Amino acid sequence: MNEQTTPFHLPVNVEQIQHLLPHRYPFLLVDRVIELDPDKRVVTLKNVTINEPFFQGHFPGHPVMPGVLIVEAMAQSAGLLTQISNRLKGNTGNPLFYLAKVDNARFSAIVSPGDQLRMEVTLKRLLRSMGLFEARATVDGKEVASCELMCAARSEK
Repeated sequence: MNEQTTPFHLPVNVEQIQHLLPHRYPFLLVDRVIELDPDKRVVTLKNVTINEPFFQGHFPGHPVMPGVLIVEAMAQSAGLLTQISNRLKGNTGNPLFYLAKVDNARFSAIVSPGDQLRMEVTLKRLLRSMGLFEARATVDGKEVASCELMCAARSEK
C-alpha cells in the first residue's frame, strides 16, 4: 500500500490504520474507522475479546477493560482523525500527536469481552501543534466513558 496515493474510503480497516498510527499489537486499540468528517469528527470501533492480554490480570474471573485503555483507544481515534484529515489534504509528512492531557474523565459502565466499543471523537480546537478533542465511548448505545483530550504534535527528528 502506497501511503501517498491511497485514498481513504470508509470503512478504514486495521491494515490502513497501521499505516497511520505507530501502535502495534497489543497496544493498537482501534479496529476500524466507520465515520469521518475531516478535521471535525471521527467514529471508530474496537472489538473487545477475551484474548486481550490485559484480561489475564484485570481481573481474573471478572474481566474488565481498564479505563486507561479506553482513554488510550479514544486518543488513538483522535490521532486517526488528524492523520486521515491531513492525508486527504495531500499532507503525507505529518507529525505524530502525543497524548498530553486528559481532563474530566468519567467511567460509567464496565467494558467486558464481547463488547464492541464505539468511540466518537470531535475536534474542538486546533492551535498550532496542539489539538483539543472531546471524546466519548459507548457500548450498545450506552455511554461507558468520556473525557477531553489534549494532544501535542511532535515532529520526529
